Amino acid sequence: MHHDANTDTAPAVLDEETLAYLQAIFELARSGDAAQLTSLLERGLPPNLRNQKGDSLLMLACYHGHHAAARVLLSHGADPELRNDQGQTPLLGAVYKGDQQMVQLLLDQGADVESTSPDGKTALMMAAMFNRTALATLLLARGANLHARDANGLSVVDAARLMGAQDTAAQLEGQLQGG
Repeated sequence: MHHDANTDTAPAVLDEETLAYLQAIFELARSGDAAQLTSLLERGLPPNLRNQKGDSLLMLACYHGHHAAARVLLSHGADPELRNDQGQTPLLGAVYKGDQQMVQLLLDQGADVESTSPDGKTALMMAAMFNRTALATLLLARGANLHARDANGLSVVDAARLMGAQDTAAQLEGQLQGG
């Protein structure tokens, strides 16, 4: 059997028509077209398709706040733990955007409440840093570790304080003290 090394490592060269089609699919996720996504997924579109930045269809739907599209993708097997090229998960994107409903959906569909960014920041740390008390409450209720530390050794409360997020810093300090 002849083995051509180039076939394993060389990126596929796509024609303009195929590239345009793929761009249109990613735009459906970005714009939240749940009906079109459903149709394509039912006809065999891979639910974990990723763009040139490593963003999955689910990441784009979540980041842009499209709950119905995210729900459709998850119901067709999209992986809530699939990271983009920056090492971010859809959950971290939703927390960054402050989308509590999306965070709830992702957690309900099996997203890991402890998924971390490349620098070790958890979803709870991100919620704390951006002073999102309701999100912090939700994440804690779903089992987020209040004692987690990032790659620099910062605690959740340290991360909140560093960003001047006084409400979440006070909220989490109260949790640590048992109240």
